[in-house]
Amino acid sequence: MKINLLTADVYNRIAAGEVIDRPYSVVKELVENAIDAGASEILIETEGGGKRLVRVRDNGGGIAQDDLKNAFSPHATSKLKCAEDLFRIQTLGFRGEAIASIASVSRMKIVSKTADGNAYSLLSDGGVLGEVCEAGGANGTEVTVENLFFNTPARLKFLKTDAQEEGEVANMISRFILSRPEISFTYSVNGKIKYRSFGDGLKSAIAAVYGAETLEHCFEISADKHGILLSGFIGNQNFSKPNRSYQSLFVNGRYVVNQTVSAAVTNAYGAYLMKRQYPFYVLNLTVPSEIVDVNVHPNKADVRFADNQVIYGSVYSVISSVLDGNSRALEYLADVPKPKAEPVATVAQSATIAQPVREAPKAESVPAPPPAPRMSYEQAKKELAFDVSPLAGKSPAPRFILPERNAVLEVNAPKREKTDAFEENRRFLLEEEKKAKQDKIDVSSLAFKGELFHTYLIYETGDCAYFIDQHAAHERLIYDRLRAGCEERNVVSQPMLLPFVLTVNASEFSFLEKNFSLLRGLGFEIDEFGGTSVKVSAVPADLQGIDLTAFFGEVLSCMESLRAIKLPDLLKDRLASAACKAAVKGGESLTESEVRALIEKMDGDMGLKCPHGRPVAVKMQRTEIEKLFKRIV
Repeated sequence: MKINLLTADVYNRIAAGEVIDRPYSVVKELVENAIDAGASEILIETEGGGKRLVRVRDNGGGIAQDDLKNAFSPHATSKLKCAEDLFRIQTLGFRGEAIASIASVSRMKIVSKTADGNAYSLLSDGGVLGEVCEAGGANGTEVTVENLFFNTPARLKFLKTDAQEEGEVANMISRFILSRPEISFTYSVNGKIKYRSFGDGLKSAIAAVYGAETLEHCFEISADKHGILLSGFIGNQNFSKPNRSYQSLFVNGRYVVNQTVSAAVTNAYGAYLMKRQYPFYVLNLTVPSEIVDVNVHPNKADVRFADNQVIYGSVYSVISSVLDGNSRALEYLADVPKPKAEPVATVAQSATIAQPVREAPKAESVPAPPPAPRMSYEQAKKELAFDVSPLAGKSPAPRFILPERNAVLEVNAPKREKTDAFEENRRFLLEEEKKAKQDKIDVSSLAFKGELFHTYLIYETGDCAYFIDQHAAHERLIYDRLRAGCEERNVVSQPMLLPFVLTVNASEFSFLEKNFSLLRGLGFEIDEFGGTSVKVSAVPADLQGIDLTAFFGEVLSCMESLRAIKLPDLLKDRLASAACKAAVKGGESLTESEVRALIEKMDGDMGLKCPHGRPVAVKMQRTEIEKLFKRIV
């Protein structure tokens, strides 16, 4: 078998598959380059979800005329000089693959000017370079990417709709705004501004992304724990979100999704969160560059810590102290003056602390302890060989975090015997089918014997008596009708006097927009309302009293799973409430025709349960009744 040496145009397209998978990847790489160039203002434009156009303009250091062609070369970077630099990375980009990868699958143009030179431009058509030409432009760099994946139609075919791709880009921009609050960002979509920040601090950045009212529900923290700096904002004990898209973690200024930190935060909130609710946080974790490896993921989406136990223990203890309101919280809240400690050599660098936004939680009525000497990371490693103290009282069994995989193992977890899942499912279904046949009887064989307490209908057949709860039976029949209407998209809408407006983040908006047709099929009149807001103008006629805030919270919680959204299932509780209100109540007398209609609609199914799980009918054998009267023993 002959080994072939791939040409540049082939291996650049292969590399592009690792670095550039969607339009948001293009934006991410270009914005990171702008940040690394020292820009204080960055403008981002997209059209067609980024497939037709991505343009990023900055006022950074620029690229010199002689370096323009080098910028398009693979593995060309200004951020690394030798292999040792990989162990102390201070920049967002470092591999030198982004420009070459993007250029190989698009039509790309760079116009750049350094402070002491003229502006020059260079065009690339699918990786084929033109000539460097003199151009007009201000200090900094402007990169224009058009017709992404024009020469790789198979990749283009698998892109999402323009709206969905734009949603991912918007979500990425929001992370940049939060991670670099000192930089002014402007993001426009098809000529309309979607995000704008002014580079005046983290509070302003959070207001730009989530709205100013979010700050009213947050604590601002600033902690130095074991030589690790943790700062930012966390939601208070009563502030939660339906999915994890409101969680932002920045390690040394880089946005990552890390299981160790996520587990620490989630466990700290464990006593305060309801089921399917998630904490809100924007956290900056500053650690020495030599103890974190950012070169573990093609998209730099995760990092690996030298010691997960120290990271977990530090994050958990800080956040749990603030939420629990104990005396240690005074050390970690940014709005509480801290006594100056004696300067101690530490491997962590100082972090910029924003101003307070709300009052601190009430601490225990004991004087604050004197500040302990700051501990370096190396000292912390020795002290926290295995730190279980943060978990005391909150975890049913000791839990170990495996550094390599960030996995969690429970000690002495019971071993499960292997079972044949298919056989178990088949047996269950057969049993359910058998039970259903036993619970269904011929309606014509039932003889109505009267009612009890204006609530229970009494029927006799053979040696059996049935007591039917008229409210539960009617409720179930109405519920089934409503549910069938939803599943068949055969519902009537009722206009609202005042529209309901819901403001969400970029990821949630993209998710809702994707499911507009499903929501409309269920009777909701829902439309885009500018930015990342949606407007609901009508609801299903049978659900006029529906709590839209709670309902859309459940809809957005579906973002956490990969399964298709099942809106009729989400409406179950609402349909059940509507059925309950519409059903005949206990204590109301029914006419003979109403009694007959009710039992006929039940179709002899005595195994029914109301939507809340209560039985519709109770069966008693003649022998059971005779035992009550001691006729038989």
